[in-house]
Amino acid sequence: MKAFFDERQWKHDPKHFMANGVQQPSPEQPERIARLKAGAEAAGCVFETPGDAGPGPIAAVHTPEYLVFLQNIYARWRRIDGAGAEVIPNIHPASRSDGYPLSAVGQAGYHQADTACPIAEHTWEAAYWSAQSAVAGADAVAEGERACYVLSRPPGHHAFGDLAGGFCFLNNAGIAAERLRAAGHRPAILDVDVHHGNGTQGMFYDRGDVLTVSIHADPARFYPFFWGHAQERGAGAGLGCNLNLPLARGTGDDDYLSTLDKALERVAAFGCTALVVALGLDAHEGDPFQGLAVTTRGFARIGAAIAALGLPALYVQEGGYLSDALGANLTSFLNGASKTA
Repeated sequence: MKAFFDERQWKHDPKHFMANGVQQPSPEQPERIARLKAGAEAAGCVFETPGDAGPGPIAAVHTPEYLVFLQNIYARWRRIDGAGAEVIPNIHPASRSDGYPLSAVGQAGYHQADTACPIAEHTWEAAYWSAQSAVAGADAVAEGERACYVLSRPPGHHAFGDLAGGFCFLNNAGIAAERLRAAGHRPAILDVDVHHGNGTQGMFYDRGDVLTVSIHADPARFYPFFWGHAQERGAGAGLGCNLNLPLARGTGDDDYLSTLDKALERVAAFGCTALVVALGLDAHEGDPFQGLAVTTRGFARIGAAIAALGLPALYVQEGGYLSDALGANLTSFLNGASKTA
Protein backbone atom coordinates (compact mmCIF):
# COMPACT_ATOMS: atom_id res chain seq x y z
CA MET A 1 0.00 0.00 0.00
CA LYS A 2 1.27 3.46 -0.88
CA ALA A 3 1.80 5.75 2.14
CA PHE A 4 2.69 9.40 2.71
CA PHE A 5 4.71 11.20 5.40
CA ASP A 6 7.02 14.23 5.54
CA GLU A 7 9.99 14.38 7.92
CA ARG A 8 9.05 17.94 8.95
CA GLN A 9 6.09 16.45 10.84
CA TRP A 10 8.56 15.43 13.58
CA LYS A 11 9.12 19.08 14.50
CA HIS A 12 5.94 19.57 16.54
CA ASP A 13 6.87 18.55 20.09
CA PRO A 14 4.17 19.78 22.50
CA LYS A 15 4.95 19.97 26.20
CA HIS A 16 1.73 21.21 27.79
CA PHE A 17 -1.32 19.07 28.55
CA MET A 18 -3.85 19.48 31.34
CA ALA A 19 -6.25 16.84 32.59
CA ASN A 20 -8.53 17.24 35.58
CA GLY A 21 -6.74 20.42 36.56
CA VAL A 22 -3.31 18.76 36.59
CA GLN A 23 -0.55 19.71 34.14
CA GLN A 24 0.99 16.62 32.53
CA PRO A 25 3.29 15.77 29.61
CA SER A 26 1.42 15.80 26.30
CA PRO A 27 0.39 12.33 25.07
CA GLU A 28 0.82 13.54 21.47
CA GLN A 29 4.54 12.82 21.36
CA PRO A 30 6.77 12.69 18.25
CA GLU A 31 7.62 9.10 19.22
CA ARG A 32 4.19 8.19 17.87
CA ILE A 33 5.64 8.67 14.39
CA ALA A 34 8.33 6.03 14.88
CA ARG A 35 5.88 3.43 16.15
CA LEU A 36 3.22 4.15 13.55
CA LYS A 37 5.70 4.20 10.69
CA ALA A 38 7.13 0.86 11.80
CA GLY A 39 3.61 -0.55 12.08
CA ALA A 40 2.68 0.63 8.61
CA GLU A 41 5.88 -0.74 7.06
CA ALA A 42 5.26 -4.09 8.76
CA ALA A 43 1.96 -4.20 6.85
CA GLY A 44 3.79 -3.56 3.56
CA CYS A 45 3.38 0.21 3.25
CA VAL A 46 5.94 2.05 1.14
CA PHE A 47 6.30 5.68 2.18
CA GLU A 48 6.64 8.63 -0.17
CA THR A 49 7.28 12.29 0.63
CA PRO A 50 4.35 14.48 -0.41
CA GLY A 51 4.72 17.35 -2.81
CA ASP A 52 3.65 20.85 -1.86
CA ALA A 53 0.17 21.51 -3.23
CA GLY A 54 0.23 24.97 -1.63
CA PRO A 55 -2.30 26.52 0.75
CA GLY A 56 -5.31 26.10 -1.57
CA PRO A 57 -6.42 22.62 -0.41
CA ILE A 58 -6.09 23.70 3.22
CA ALA A 59 -7.91 27.00 2.68
CA ALA A 60 -10.74 25.08 1.00
CA VAL A 61 -11.94 24.08 4.49
CA HIS A 62 -10.13 26.50 6.86
CA THR A 63 -10.65 30.26 7.01
CA PRO A 64 -7.78 32.51 5.88
CA GLU A 65 -8.11 34.39 9.19
CA TYR A 66 -7.35 31.18 11.08
CA LEU A 67 -4.46 30.23 8.80
CA VAL A 68 -2.82 33.63 9.32
CA PHE A 69 -3.21 33.12 13.07
CA LEU A 70 -1.53 29.69 12.96
CA GLN A 71 1.37 30.97 10.87
CA ASN A 72 2.09 34.06 12.97
CA ILE A 73 0.93 33.50 16.53
CA TYR A 74 4.12 31.96 17.92
CA ALA A 75 6.28 34.92 16.84
CA ARG A 76 3.69 37.33 18.23
CA TRP A 77 3.50 35.38 21.50
CA ARG A 78 7.26 35.55 21.98
CA ARG A 79 7.04 39.35 21.96
CA ILE A 80 4.87 39.29 25.10
CA ASP A 81 6.96 40.06 28.17
CA GLY A 82 7.14 36.96 30.36
CA ALA A 83 5.13 34.75 27.99
CA GLY A 84 5.40 30.99 28.30
CA ALA A 85 7.25 28.78 25.85
CA GLU A 86 4.04 27.69 24.08
CA VAL A 87 0.88 29.51 23.02
CA ILE A 88 -1.81 28.34 25.45
CA PRO A 89 -5.18 30.09 25.81
CA ASN A 90 -6.56 31.27 29.14
CA ILE A 91 -9.77 33.01 28.03
CA HIS A 92 -12.41 32.13 25.42
CA PRO A 93 -15.35 33.93 23.82
CA ALA A 94 -18.82 32.80 24.83
CA SER A 95 -19.82 32.67 21.15
CA ARG A 96 -18.09 32.51 17.76
CA SER A 97 -19.95 35.73 16.91
CA ASP A 98 -18.32 37.67 19.75
CA GLY A 99 -15.71 40.34 18.98
CA TYR A 100 -12.39 39.43 17.38
CA PRO A 101 -9.59 41.06 19.44
CA LEU A 102 -6.28 42.41 18.21
CA SER A 103 -4.46 40.88 21.17
CA ALA A 104 -2.42 37.71 20.67
CA VAL A 105 -3.81 36.42 23.97
CA GLY A 106 -7.36 37.12 22.85
CA GLN A 107 -6.87 35.54 19.44
CA ALA A 108 -5.36 32.45 21.06
CA GLY A 109 -8.57 32.11 23.06
CA TYR A 110 -10.65 32.56 19.92
CA HIS A 111 -8.73 30.03 17.81
CA GLN A 112 -7.74 27.40 20.42
CA ALA A 113 -10.58 25.46 22.01
CA ASP A 114 -8.61 24.01 24.91
CA THR A 115 -5.17 23.64 26.49
CA ALA A 116 -4.42 20.42 24.58
CA CYS A 117 -3.29 22.23 21.42
CA PRO A 118 -0.25 24.29 22.47
CA ILE A 119 1.50 26.09 19.62
CA ALA A 120 5.30 26.25 19.57
CA GLU A 121 7.92 27.35 17.07
CA HIS A 122 7.48 24.50 14.59
CA THR A 123 3.79 23.66 15.07
CA TRP A 124 2.62 25.39 11.89
CA GLU A 125 5.32 23.75 9.77
CA ALA A 126 4.53 20.27 11.10
CA ALA A 127 0.77 20.75 10.74
CA TYR A 128 1.20 22.11 7.21
CA TRP A 129 3.13 19.03 6.09
CA SER A 130 0.76 16.70 7.88
CA ALA A 131 -2.00 18.27 5.79
CA GLN A 132 0.08 18.06 2.60
CA SER A 133 0.55 14.34 3.27
CA ALA A 134 -3.25 14.01 3.37
CA VAL A 135 -3.57 15.98 0.12
CA ALA A 136 -1.03 13.70 -1.56
CA GLY A 137 -2.96 10.66 -0.37
CA ALA A 138 -6.22 12.07 -1.69
CA ASP A 139 -4.63 12.80 -5.03
CA ALA A 140 -3.28 9.25 -5.25
CA VAL A 141 -6.76 7.84 -4.62
CA ALA A 142 -8.28 10.25 -7.14
CA GLU A 143 -5.72 9.03 -9.67
CA GLY A 144 -6.68 5.38 -9.20
CA GLU A 145 -5.01 3.94 -6.09
CA ARG A 146 -7.45 1.63 -4.32
CA ALA A 147 -6.07 2.32 -0.85
CA CYS A 148 -3.47 4.64 0.70
CA TYR A 149 -2.28 5.32 4.23
CA VAL A 150 -1.35 8.80 5.47
CA LEU A 151 0.72 9.20 8.63
CA SER A 152 -0.81 12.55 9.51
CA ARG A 153 0.78 13.84 12.68
CA PRO A 154 -0.18 16.16 14.25
CA PRO A 155 -3.67 14.69 13.87
CA GLY A 156 -6.64 16.71 12.69
CA HIS A 157 -10.20 15.63 13.47
CA HIS A 158 -10.76 18.02 16.41
CA ALA A 159 -9.85 21.05 14.25
CA PHE A 160 -12.79 23.11 13.00
CA GLY A 161 -12.57 25.57 10.13
CA ASP A 162 -11.23 28.28 12.46
CA LEU A 163 -10.47 26.49 15.71
CA ALA A 164 -7.73 24.15 16.98
CA GLY A 165 -8.32 21.66 19.77
CA GLY A 166 -7.44 18.28 21.17
CA PHE A 167 -3.91 18.01 19.66
CA CYS A 168 -5.29 19.10 16.24
CA PHE A 169 -4.61 22.19 14.11
CA LEU A 170 -5.52 21.39 10.50
CA ASN A 171 -8.26 18.89 9.72
CA ASN A 172 -6.37 16.41 7.57
CA ALA A 173 -9.34 14.12 6.91
CA GLY A 174 -11.57 17.07 6.03
CA ILE A 175 -8.93 18.52 3.72
CA ALA A 176 -8.60 15.13 2.00
CA ALA A 177 -12.36 14.70 1.62
CA GLU A 178 -12.77 18.15 0.10
CA ARG A 179 -9.87 17.42 -2.26
CA LEU A 180 -11.60 14.23 -3.39
CA ARG A 181 -14.91 16.06 -3.80
CA ALA A 182 -13.20 18.66 -6.00
CA ALA A 183 -11.81 15.80 -8.11
CA GLY A 184 -15.33 14.57 -8.84
CA HIS A 185 -15.89 12.08 -6.02
CA ARG A 186 -18.77 11.83 -3.57
CA PRO A 187 -16.75 11.34 -0.38
CA ALA A 188 -17.67 10.11 3.06
CA ILE A 189 -15.58 10.42 6.21
CA LEU A 190 -15.75 7.51 8.64
CA ASP A 191 -14.12 8.35 11.98
CA VAL A 192 -13.14 5.36 14.14
CA ASP A 193 -11.12 7.28 16.74
CA VAL A 194 -12.18 6.80 20.38
CA HIS A 195 -12.96 10.53 20.52
CA HIS A 196 -15.72 12.07 18.43
CA GLY A 197 -14.42 13.98 15.40
CA ASN A 198 -16.09 17.23 16.42
CA GLY A 199 -14.05 19.42 14.09
CA THR A 200 -14.88 17.25 11.10
CA GLN A 201 -18.56 17.26 12.01
CA GLY A 202 -18.58 21.03 12.39
CA MET A 203 -16.78 21.53 9.10
CA PHE A 204 -19.42 19.71 7.05
CA TYR A 205 -22.51 19.91 9.32
CA ASP A 206 -24.59 22.05 6.97
CA ARG A 207 -23.41 20.42 3.77
CA GLY A 208 -24.96 17.52 1.91
CA ASP A 209 -22.04 16.72 -0.39
CA VAL A 210 -19.78 15.10 2.23
CA LEU A 211 -21.13 12.46 4.64
CA THR A 212 -19.66 12.38 8.15
CA VAL A 213 -19.97 9.30 10.38
CA SER A 214 -18.30 8.81 13.76
CA ILE A 215 -18.06 5.82 16.13
CA HIS A 216 -16.68 6.89 19.51
CA ALA A 217 -16.94 6.67 23.28
CA ASP A 218 -20.10 8.35 24.57
CA PRO A 219 -19.27 12.06 25.03
CA ALA A 220 -21.66 12.39 27.95
CA ARG A 221 -18.61 11.69 30.14
CA PHE A 222 -15.75 11.70 27.62
CA TYR A 223 -13.91 14.28 25.48
CA PRO A 224 -15.06 16.30 23.54
CA PHE A 225 -18.19 16.36 25.76
CA PHE A 226 -20.19 18.97 23.82
CA TRP A 227 -20.34 17.20 20.47
CA GLY A 228 -20.85 13.64 19.26
CA HIS A 229 -24.33 12.91 20.58
CA ALA A 230 -26.74 10.76 18.59
CA GLN A 231 -29.25 13.55 18.01
CA GLU A 232 -26.72 15.58 15.97
CA ARG A 233 -27.84 14.75 12.43
CA GLY A 234 -26.69 17.76 10.40
CA ALA A 235 -28.43 21.02 9.54
CA GLY A 236 -29.84 22.71 6.46
CA ALA A 237 -28.57 20.99 3.33
CA GLY A 238 -26.65 18.61 5.58
CA LEU A 239 -29.61 17.31 7.58
CA GLY A 240 -29.35 13.52 7.61
CA CYS A 241 -25.71 13.60 6.42
CA ASN A 242 -24.11 13.35 9.86
CA LEU A 243 -24.32 10.16 11.91
CA ASN A 244 -22.97 9.76 15.43
CA LEU A 245 -22.77 6.31 16.99
CA PRO A 246 -21.65 6.77 20.62
CA LEU A 247 -20.63 3.65 22.52
CA ALA A 248 -20.54 2.85 26.22
CA ARG A 249 -17.12 3.05 27.86
CA GLY A 250 -15.35 -0.29 27.68
CA THR A 251 -17.15 -1.53 24.53
CA GLY A 252 -15.22 -4.43 22.98
CA ASP A 253 -14.80 -6.00 19.56
CA ASP A 254 -18.15 -7.65 18.90
CA ASP A 255 -20.34 -4.70 19.88
CA TYR A 256 -17.99 -2.32 18.06
CA LEU A 257 -18.23 -4.39 14.87
CA SER A 258 -22.03 -4.49 14.99
CA THR A 259 -22.05 -0.69 15.33
CA LEU A 260 -19.61 -0.44 12.43
CA ASP A 261 -22.15 -2.31 10.29
CA LYS A 262 -24.60 0.57 10.85
CA ALA A 263 -21.95 3.09 9.90
CA LEU A 264 -21.07 1.25 6.69
CA GLU A 265 -24.75 0.92 5.78
CA ARG A 266 -25.02 4.72 5.93
CA VAL A 267 -21.88 5.14 3.82
CA ALA A 268 -23.30 2.84 1.15
CA ALA A 269 -26.68 4.61 1.21
CA PHE A 270 -24.94 7.94 0.61
CA GLY A 271 -23.63 6.71 -2.73
CA CYS A 272 -20.07 7.26 -1.60
CA THR A 273 -17.41 6.83 -4.30
CA ALA A 274 -14.31 7.39 -2.12
CA LEU A 275 -14.01 6.80 1.62
CA VAL A 276 -11.77 8.76 3.98
CA VAL A 277 -11.20 6.86 7.22
CA ALA A 278 -10.15 9.02 10.16
CA LEU A 279 -8.04 6.24 11.63
CA GLY A 280 -7.74 6.59 15.36
CA LEU A 281 -6.21 3.61 17.13
CA ASP A 282 -7.01 4.89 20.62
CA ALA A 283 -10.10 2.67 20.85
CA HIS A 284 -7.62 -0.06 21.85
CA GLU A 285 -7.99 -1.68 25.25
CA GLY A 286 -4.45 -0.65 26.20
CA ASP A 287 -4.53 2.97 25.01
CA PRO A 288 -3.77 5.53 27.74
CA PHE A 289 -7.19 7.19 27.28
CA GLN A 290 -9.06 3.98 28.20
CA GLY A 291 -12.29 4.81 26.40
CA LEU A 292 -13.09 1.57 24.56
CA ALA A 293 -11.67 -1.96 24.60
CA VAL A 294 -10.99 -2.99 21.00
CA THR A 295 -8.27 -5.66 20.76
CA THR A 296 -5.38 -5.77 18.32
CA ARG A 297 -7.16 -8.56 16.47
CA GLY A 298 -10.31 -6.43 16.53
CA PHE A 299 -8.57 -3.79 14.43
CA ALA A 300 -8.00 -6.38 11.70
CA ARG A 301 -11.72 -7.12 11.72
CA ILE A 302 -12.51 -3.39 11.51
CA GLY A 303 -10.14 -2.95 8.58
CA ALA A 304 -11.58 -5.94 6.75
CA ALA A 305 -15.18 -4.76 7.27
CA ILE A 306 -14.37 -1.31 5.89
CA ALA A 307 -12.49 -2.69 2.89
CA ALA A 308 -15.35 -5.09 2.13
CA LEU A 309 -17.37 -2.09 0.94
CA GLY A 310 -15.14 -2.18 -2.13
CA LEU A 311 -14.56 1.58 -2.16
CA PRO A 312 -11.32 3.41 -2.83
CA ALA A 313 -10.10 4.28 0.66
CA LEU A 314 -7.75 6.78 2.24
CA TYR A 315 -6.67 5.94 5.78
CA VAL A 316 -5.70 9.17 7.54
CA GLN A 317 -4.02 8.77 10.93
CA GLU A 318 -5.71 10.38 13.91
CA GLY A 319 -5.20 9.27 17.54
CA GLY A 320 -3.56 6.26 19.09
CA TYR A 321 -1.11 7.07 21.85
CA LEU A 322 2.03 5.53 23.29
CA SER A 323 1.57 1.93 24.34
CA ASP A 324 3.39 -1.28 23.52
CA ALA A 325 0.61 -2.23 21.09
CA LEU A 326 0.41 0.99 19.04
CA GLY A 327 2.44 -0.19 16.04
CA ALA A 328 0.90 -3.66 16.11
CA ASN A 329 -2.59 -2.15 16.09
CA LEU A 330 -1.84 -0.26 12.89
CA THR A 331 -0.28 -3.34 11.29
CA SER A 332 -3.36 -5.35 12.21
CA PHE A 333 -5.78 -2.79 10.80
CA LEU A 334 -3.89 -2.38 7.51
CA ASN A 335 -3.45 -6.12 7.09
CA GLY A 336 -7.18 -6.61 7.62
CA ALA A 337 -7.99 -3.89 5.10
CA SER A 338 -5.51 -5.27 2.55
CA LYS A 339 -6.96 -8.78 2.61
CA THR A 340 -10.25 -7.50 1.28
CA ALA A 341 -9.09 -4.50 -0.76
